[in-house]
Amino acid sequence: MNIIRTYYIVFLFLGIGLQQSYSQSYRFRTSGLSVLSKNEKGKWGEWSKLDLVNLSVILDTDKNRIVVYSQEIQLFNITDYIEREENDTDIVYSFICKDNDGVDCKLSIITRKKQDYRKQLYINYDNRIIVYNIFSL
Repeated sequence: MNIIRTYYIVFLFLGIGLQQSYSQSYRFRTSGLSVLSKNEKGKWGEWSKLDLVNLSVILDTDKNRIVVYSQEIQLFNITDYIEREENDTDIVYSFICKDNDGVDCKLSIITRKKQDYRKQLYINYDNRIIVYNIFSL
């Protein structure tokens, strides 16, 4: 009887451990925000001055979404995962998404290898790009 209980407990812990290993949730904090927009002629302007911001960002691959907890919550539903890219300067994870309003956009988490592995979150729309400086929690 004790052996059965022991096996039951072991399988219970293994089941909980395996369940957690499949759950992929990545947490970040932001430290800065800048925006780049196209002008009325369709040309890219200048990056805005970097604003210091302290927000939570969660990438949840189980729920296929990225959430930026700003004053107005920005929810991005992931519709496609783009293969990881890497070169001499960057490691890039990109996602095709739909935002709160159903607008298509591309989000990229870029790690800058030659800048002490600094991370940035880019939110790319047709007419503007939002960039957050982020760090892992």
